[in-house]
Amino acid sequence: MPVITNIEDLRVLAEKRVPRMFYDYADSGSWTEGTYRANETDFHKIKLRQRVAVNMENRTTATQMVGIDTKMPVCIAPVGLTGMQHADGEMHAAMAAKKFGIPFTLSTMSICSIEDIAAHTQAPFWFQLYMMRDREAMARMIDRCKAANVSAMVLTLDLQVIGQRHKDLKNGLTAPPRPTIANIINLMTKPRWCLGMAGTKRHTFGNLVGHVKAVTNMKSLASWTNEQFDPTLNWEDIAWVKKQWGGKLILKGIMDVEDAKLAVASGADAIVVSNHGGRQLDGAQSSIEALPAIVAAVGDQIEVWMDGGIRSGQDVLKAWALGAKGVMIGRAMVYGLGAMGEEGVTKALQIIHKELDVTMAFCGHTNIQNVDANILLPGTFPTA
Repeated sequence: MPVITNIEDLRVLAEKRVPRMFYDYADSGSWTEGTYRANETDFHKIKLRQRVAVNMENRTTATQMVGIDTKMPVCIAPVGLTGMQHADGEMHAAMAAKKFGIPFTLSTMSICSIEDIAAHTQAPFWFQLYMMRDREAMARMIDRCKAANVSAMVLTLDLQVIGQRHKDLKNGLTAPPRPTIANIINLMTKPRWCLGMAGTKRHTFGNLVGHVKAVTNMKSLASWTNEQFDPTLNWEDIAWVKKQWGGKLILKGIMDVEDAKLAVASGADAIVVSNHGGRQLDGAQSSIEALPAIVAAVGDQIEVWMDGGIRSGQDVLKAWALGAKGVMIGRAMVYGLGAMGEEGVTKALQIIHKELDVTMAFCGHTNIQNVDANILLPGTFPTA
């Protein structure tokens, strides 16, 4: 086993162990992948101010996200097909998050179901809802979340239409996956993954198959989902979700100040500055570049979080310094899961926390609540 020192080490190992079509699904963006790359590289431009001769004892990174205690301002983002990175992947990620002390978010397009997660972790978890045309199915899904003790709903707003991801097209990633010769040969090189998948019955979209009318298998699911992503989604629909749900509501996919103001007016509890990991509108700003203007506009009225490009604890600290009250991590979790299962997710969280904690100390702070933009070198970070 190689020595794992950072998230990149986990990515390299995951690339070796996960079938190409599923690895590429998680580790890719739309079109030229320019926004996908900028999400990560724009963090590198932001420089930190090192301080010395400061008492660095008794450090804490603890905070709250929508009133929920977290060990650090990080939660696991919703990622579709997580259960194809590793057998029962969502369950393993949820258990790792619970043990570490951060929230876990389950995707609508997960392999493990809402009920699977509820049965395997005692901690309340969050659920990410994609708005479909079938409002009856949406209402039933929301009711299932209530029954499963879900503590917050994350409504994704930026998938009314699906961005074109070239790697998925080239790899034949469909539902069910297309068994090309290249895919079959690649699967033969992943015995660990195949053995894990042979040991679980969860190979389909657990939140949809058997829960939505006329969706009984992967083939019928494909035709249903192709018709169901709702391009008419608007703020009236968000009011409908809020009424149906009645609990904490987080709106994900905000990249514009005007949309942030509308989100505040909708009565949401938090917003996530997010370009869907660079998987939707290629050519959009990176999330970290968009963050300061949105914080300046609405940060005193609503919790502003961000996702996209978080690969280290330093990235978490930089986002916090620019006003984010939390971040979501998707790919960092996926790399850990694909590399080493639940142990890998735990390792990813440990790495991020250690980097966050030590970097905060080097910047002269022992409590993350006292960290602001003063830890950043002027002229190196985006401003409102």
